[in-house]
Amino acid sequence: MIILDTAPWIWWVSDPGRLSRRARRAIVAGEKSEDLLVSAVSVWEVALKQGLRKLALDREFRSWIALASVYPGIRLAPVEASDSLESALLPGKVHRDPADRFIIALSRRLGAPIVTSDRLIRDYEHVETIW
Repeated sequence: MIILDTAPWIWWVSDPGRLSRRARRAIVAGEKSEDLLVSAVSVWEVALKQGLRKLALDREFRSWIALASVYPGIRLAPVEASDSLESALLPGKVHRDPADRFIIALSRRLGAPIVTSDRLIRDYEHVETIW
């Protein structure tokens, strides 16, 4: 099982060439075993960025989410109350972005690595990452 951070999820669906070779290999393997998770927080993050015009999608937002959330191998992971609590109590020096904190908390709860290009998440010593 691996968790896709928001940007790699977008890239996998819309522009896989933006992913590192290692990330693509991990995602292909996860796709085959239907073990790719995307946090519901990523849906929220895409909606916010698209609404603020910080993100351009290749189709209307709801249509993009409908496609991207059932992309081969991908399952949406709901936000659990424990993730909310843990995102506020993460150990060590951690990312300040709320969406990234939720994704980190999900990773820690499930013991699953995060596919991410985000240097701050990759440098966080309390989760495993793939890039």
